[in-house]
Amino acid sequence: MVCSLLIWLDNTVLSITLETLADPVRGLGASPAELQWATGAYTLVFATLMFTAGALGDSFGHRTVLAIGLVIFGGASIWAAYAGDAGQLIAARAAMGVGAALIMPANFAILLWTFTGPGRATAIAISSTSTGVGMAAGPVLAGLLLSHFWWGSVFLVNVPIVVVALAGIILLVPNFRSPTVRPLDPAGIALSISGLAALTYGLIRAGQVNAWSRPDVWAPIAVGLVLLTAFVLVELKAKAPSFDPRLLAQRVFGGGNASMALLLFSVAAVTFYNAFYMQGALGYSPMKAGLANIPTAVGAVVGAPVGARLVRRWSLRPVAVPAVAVAALSFGAVGFLDLHTPFAWIEILLLVQGLSVGMVLAPVTGALISSLPLERSGAGSAVTNTARQAGSVIGIAVGGTIMSIAYRGAIEPSLSDVPAAQQDSVRVSAEQARHVATALDRPALAQAADHAFIHSMHVGAIWIMLIALFATAVLVFALRPAGRRAGSAQKPDDGPESSRPAAGATARAETANHATHAGADLDSH
Repeated sequence: MVCSLLIWLDNTVLSITLETLADPVRGLGASPAELQWATGAYTLVFATLMFTAGALGDSFGHRTVLAIGLVIFGGASIWAAYAGDAGQLIAARAAMGVGAALIMPANFAILLWTFTGPGRATAIAISSTSTGVGMAAGPVLAGLLLSHFWWGSVFLVNVPIVVVALAGIILLVPNFRSPTVRPLDPAGIALSISGLAALTYGLIRAGQVNAWSRPDVWAPIAVGLVLLTAFVLVELKAKAPSFDPRLLAQRVFGGGNASMALLLFSVAAVTFYNAFYMQGALGYSPMKAGLANIPTAVGAVVGAPVGARLVRRWSLRPVAVPAVAVAALSFGAVGFLDLHTPFAWIEILLLVQGLSVGMVLAPVTGALISSLPLERSGAGSAVTNTARQAGSVIGIAVGGTIMSIAYRGAIEPSLSDVPAAQQDSVRVSAEQARHVATALDRPALAQAADHAFIHSMHVGAIWIMLIALFATAVLVFALRPAGRRAGSAQKPDDGPESSRPAAGATARAETANHATHAGADLDSH
């Protein structure tokens, strides 16, 4: 539970720190592109190493891998806290992603090895509370630290948690090891990391240069797509692939994973915007911004069990599809926020976003895993986790790029009376523009930067809403009821729906409803 708390705490802490890191005086003066990398580097490494970390645990023992992951995470946190520039911070965040990738699979494997039968479900439910605690406490803790200390303190706070977790693991946890050792996948690791990194670089670079026709934009994107294609081909030929693309060919599993990846794409982009809206445009203190984000965490934590109960009563499709649609509309509602929006309306919107996303993620994930034969559940979990983390990485890249392009277009008319030496800084971001406005004593420039940012956020909100609505359509396709053959009863096929929950999952995935009983708490963890 302490290990899980560490991961979720760090995820939410960074969102409150982005505005400070962008400040040239209080932070590192990081550009939007550098902040996209600081956020995305962690997720990128996490996504591509996690399916290999489980194989390492099978070979060397899950306690050993968990302890190594904690040491790496703690050391990288110290590196991040004392990073001298944005480049060092990005590298440290990538190293933290390595630690997190080792921690998560080993942590859950130890839980499954320790508990069996009904006790396992209870243990998963109890341990999942650390997720909620981390999501709720992270923003508040970040706000408190930033109000009294320098920005590096939000990373340094990880170190005592790592020490406590290590002590407990060494004293209490046996070194469980699987009797069936899975092979490592160095080719898959290299191709997936390099492919996602190249694709992400091209997408972020597009926001920096405002032109997709440049070779330094389209070439990395093309290289990334080629490398990811090669990754799929290599995994298809492997006898025991860590990431099995064949699973994505199944309608329920493939369509459901695509929908959830698109949803988390949207969540990542909206979260990125929210960090700059509250502290930059609205001028909230880090502490107030941290408190303002609590409704999102509360909504997500409450939404998971509510969604599970509704699915047990009504089945998956009539619960999950409206939840994703509501999430999409709530992302689009960000387009109505401005510099004078009442605080209460912002809180209501964040609560709706948290509730709707929380209601759908756990039930759908349980349905996806249960749509596979039991012997394929481990491979299915690896595919699911990787797809979602990759969606988050690309969401940060695309969302930040849309924001940068729209901001530059909106701020350009206000640059006519700005000295040429400062114009490039003003074009970089609203944070840089406010700093220039203070130095030149031009409050009108700061106001123009605020309005340009609000415009860029509105443009981004429209695109994010459309992507999330597409995720809704994909989920409708994935969860559509199985058809009937002429002169025969309804065929189970791979559709998830029926009027009542089925008794269990088979290789052909009779229903996804039943999955929520066994899977909702598991994914919530």
